[in-house]
Amino acid sequence: MAVVRAVGMMSGTSLDGVDVALIETDGERIAALGPTAYRAYTDDERSVLRQALTDAVGLTNRNARPGNLAHAESLVTDAHAEAVQAFLAANSISASEIAIVGFHGQTVLHRPRQQLTVQIGQGAALARRAGIPVAYDFRAADVAAGGEGAPLVPVYHSALVGMLGGPRPVCVLNIGGVANLTYCDPPHPPIACDTGPGNALIDDFLRERTGQRYDDGGALAAQGKVHGDFIAAALRDPFFDARPPKSLDRNAFADILSTLPKMSTADGAATLAMLTATTIARAVPHLPRPPARWIISGGGAHNRTLMSFLGEKLAPAQVKTADEVGWSGDAIEAQAFAYLAVRTLRGLPSTFPTTTGVPMPMRGGIVTQPAAQ
Repeated sequence: MAVVRAVGMMSGTSLDGVDVALIETDGERIAALGPTAYRAYTDDERSVLRQALTDAVGLTNRNARPGNLAHAESLVTDAHAEAVQAFLAANSISASEIAIVGFHGQTVLHRPRQQLTVQIGQGAALARRAGIPVAYDFRAADVAAGGEGAPLVPVYHSALVGMLGGPRPVCVLNIGGVANLTYCDPPHPPIACDTGPGNALIDDFLRERTGQRYDDGGALAAQGKVHGDFIAAALRDPFFDARPPKSLDRNAFADILSTLPKMSTADGAATLAMLTATTIARAVPHLPRPPARWIISGGGAHNRTLMSFLGEKLAPAQVKTADEVGWSGDAIEAQAFAYLAVRTLRGLPSTFPTTTGVPMPMRGGIVTQPAAQ
């Protein structure tokens, strides 16, 4: 297949907004990285999505939309349609120039042990609105086959690392609501897993204490003291001793916020940032070799206190942000879904035994065409 232009969109577990990115690829080689954009959710939209997470807890049928979920699904679809239309207009790109849009949707429940993963968002409606074929529902086939259904981006991380020189192995670490890594040591296949909480606990704690959505730059955590006893207790969870592949729901560790001892807001922010860094470091013994370099993307890369903690915990490895190595750290997951969409078009696998635990390399995604004009 020739190189095509594809747009990817990602709304992650941090519930901050929709990332949009264009890449040029044949589904294997990355020919070029194009423009990126961001469409923030409003406070009201975030409230709807947070309620959707609550309403999804009791789901047993991935197609059911009880409570607030139907409204949230329409909201997600509308936000993505607005985002892609604004992106194309801003960059003077016509819909006919885009081969496919990769649409992740919004994860509201992820329980692979029950073979259940739910991403809300209407792929067919988005295709009609955009006038472009859309690939969506990337996780379901993997989970149905016994895989974790996450992380999905390692095949893209591996392609990015293939473009870099320098020492190996390399770990690409995405810190969104949940943190996940991809271990790259070519020619060996990548290894991937969720490592534990990313930004979700810090964000939820600050929203409850202060009304802030996140710790801007890690400034609050920088003023606090880390409570090691709390971290030691949290690390007793058996998830951290499990070998990859493994994955988490965004709210998998939400209950531990209720066990936080009485401490200042700054101490809580510092302690939860250190918990994220420590759980990431706990994954290193499960890897074939200690990584020589870590490349950090996602919202957590902007938390300077968290980055400092990672430098301590991952030493002597080099720790850099994705932007520092020439990537677009905030757009990597959106780029990944453009890449995965093209792989879906080509019938190439997206997940592998070493990334999700699926029994064999699996294709992912459903392609829907825009309605005939």
